[in-house]
Amino acid sequence: RYREMMHALKNVMMVVVESLINKFEEDRMCNKELDSKTKKERQSGYYSDNCSDSDSSLNQSYTFMSQEQLRLLVERLDPSQPKEVRHEAWQTLCFAPASDILSSESWPSLRNHLTMSLSDPDATFSEKILRFYAKTFSSSPFNVTREVYTSLAKHLELYFLSGEYSLRVSAGLDVSNTDINRLLKKVRLLNEYQKEAPSSWIRHPEKYMEEVVESTLSLLSVKHEPNHPASTDFLSPIYFLALLDIKAVWFKKWTHAYYSRSVLFRLLEKKYKSLINAAVQQCLDYFEFCKASFNKNSRVDDFSQQHYSDKQNFSYTGPELQYVYFVHSLCLLGRLLIYKQGQNLFPVQLKKKKDSVSITDLLVLFTHLIYYSPSYPKTVLAAHTDNYSPASLVMEILQVLCDQTGCASECLYMDAVIDALLHPVKSLLDGKEVYINCLATALIGVADILARIAAVEDGLSLLLYGEREKTANEDSSTAVHIIVQFTKKLLHDDISLLSGSEILPVVKGAFIFVCRQMYRTCEGLQVLIPYGLHESIGEAWKKTSLLSERVPTPVTGADSISSVSLESKNILLWEETLLDALLNFSATPKGLFLLQSTGAMNNCVNFMFRSLSKKLQTNEYEEFGDDRVIVTQMATTPTGAAALQSSGFIKTLVTELWALLECGKDDVRITKPQSTPVDPIDRSCQKVRNYVIFCIGKEKTVLFFTFVFLWQDIIDRLIILNSEAKIHSLFSYEQSHIFGLR
Repeated sequence: RYREMMHALKNVMMVVVESLINKFEEDRMCNKELDSKTKKERQSGYYSDNCSDSDSSLNQSYTFMSQEQLRLLVERLDPSQPKEVRHEAWQTLCFAPASDILSSESWPSLRNHLTMSLSDPDATFSEKILRFYAKTFSSSPFNVTREVYTSLAKHLELYFLSGEYSLRVSAGLDVSNTDINRLLKKVRLLNEYQKEAPSSWIRHPEKYMEEVVESTLSLLSVKHEPNHPASTDFLSPIYFLALLDIKAVWFKKWTHAYYSRSVLFRLLEKKYKSLINAAVQQCLDYFEFCKASFNKNSRVDDFSQQHYSDKQNFSYTGPELQYVYFVHSLCLLGRLLIYKQGQNLFPVQLKKKKDSVSITDLLVLFTHLIYYSPSYPKTVLAAHTDNYSPASLVMEILQVLCDQTGCASECLYMDAVIDALLHPVKSLLDGKEVYINCLATALIGVADILARIAAVEDGLSLLLYGEREKTANEDSSTAVHIIVQFTKKLLHDDISLLSGSEILPVVKGAFIFVCRQMYRTCEGLQVLIPYGLHESIGEAWKKTSLLSERVPTPVTGADSISSVSLESKNILLWEETLLDALLNFSATPKGLFLLQSTGAMNNCVNFMFRSLSKKLQTNEYEEFGDDRVIVTQMATTPTGAAALQSSGFIKTLVTELWALLECGKDDVRITKPQSTPVDPIDRSCQKVRNYVIFCIGKEKTVLFFTFVFLWQDIIDRLIILNSEAKIHSLFSYEQSHIFGLR
């Protein structure tokens, strides 16, 4: 029986083995046919290599190779090998995982071969290598991609220093040219990696990040020797980077975290300070260009029209390249000044300038760019989401510096900077001719910066007394005197150059707000009192209120444009601006008496009541709770208290407080109340309660509230439920005892 079983098993095994052999032969024949078909497709040009960007999953297979196989492939990729051998080796290499290639012993040799092959005359082959770089960037960790990045940066550095590169700034740049297009692709790949690398390099050793930073700075520092005949006209790598990243986003991301910022600034200070020098020099050159061309037929205006053309342009002229580099330099320097380490890079010594350039000199230069930069048509600017005009870029930089308190104290709060901001204002006060593009727009921007400075204690002291803290009586030329005199002239329409401007009310409002930031403090008000600014604002309000009375009432169902003209809306807006300015005089006791003397107390309180009812925040620069200060000051005088009462402000507060105590807010979810209250007062009624306390805390206003806060009234409204109205005003009848206990 055992023999029979073994014989049967032997027969079965023979059948299975024979079947497997036949299957193997069939598979081998199919593979031969597939290989021959693939070879024909490759020769006919329809073959797609594994490094392509195809979405097909068939091209994503990998082949694992030994170190010996990789070494042989690297030898076959040597630039001295025939073209066909290199192509075949590259196709094989593309099937190996990038991580295996970069971690192999042959990677240093392969990196050199790839760096040299990027300059291969065969555009197809160099394009495939560039795709391999892009694929590695997107699918490998930072410790791997840094090798590829430094390889690409080294290739570009060698290319710009080679004799075959001969591009000049004056000749312009045609991006439709094949060679230039390939060069831009390489720089673009670098720039994309620069923006993504900061998100991952903190998880790796610092030396890896330092390699990336140093290779980048080394590339951007490439230039001809000073004795070279074309050294000043050399189209360096920084121009290409500026074309692709005009606002220097890469630099912003690299300086965001201290981990990378410290390394970047250390390398800039020790080895690559020439980059900062070149950026400062570019800003100086552009300013000199603006000054030299400042007339009606200036090239600056012509360039502004050309730069913002709606037509798609594939070439850049020399001045356009210089402007792109200027914008990049401006954004880079603006970011640099935010940090203490960046400020330590100054002063810088330029070859074309005897004296060194300090931070103050640089900020004065930026300020001059606000006034002397070219103007841009409104229709053109409206069509572009990003505004690359020098004035708007400088305004962004100064606004950021103002928001950084420590940075502003170190570099912005200087007499030289304030004098530069107010230079055209002084000229207008003296009746001199001022040749500035878009004067009204520039003045609005300057007023915004001055308001931000005045909102901070150190900045306010600078405007009132100057950098050396002189007293106001000793020096009448400090910024505060110039600002208030100019504001009064604006209110009296004594500035002839601005008389025909459509945005003159905006200019007036901007400078009134600067004064408002000062007279809201006792110290600032004391300096402004001799000028009688409150009287000028009061007179302007009376004139405007007469005009606003003629504004027709909007008709229901009628077109808003036909019922109330744009001019009428502007008049109403200007009236509210003046009332708001007068109202803020009441932030101090002395200012409150000045407000009473204008006769606009009731109107100001009504305006405040409307604003608070609409829950409008007065201004972004003011500290939270300033409206409470105004209400408290108002309640200290009989006139102010009467105005608060007549406006309905107090009645509304009390009504809202009762509603919150009895019913709560409508948007608060109904939950089971706790047996023991945790908070001393419900959050929903805390703000209204504070307003009421500010008012009733003053002796002269207690009479207005006696009828409300009698104990009998409290007991009657909160505890005794003797009517249907009281019962229905609560959440539910069962919860009435909760309200009573509170």
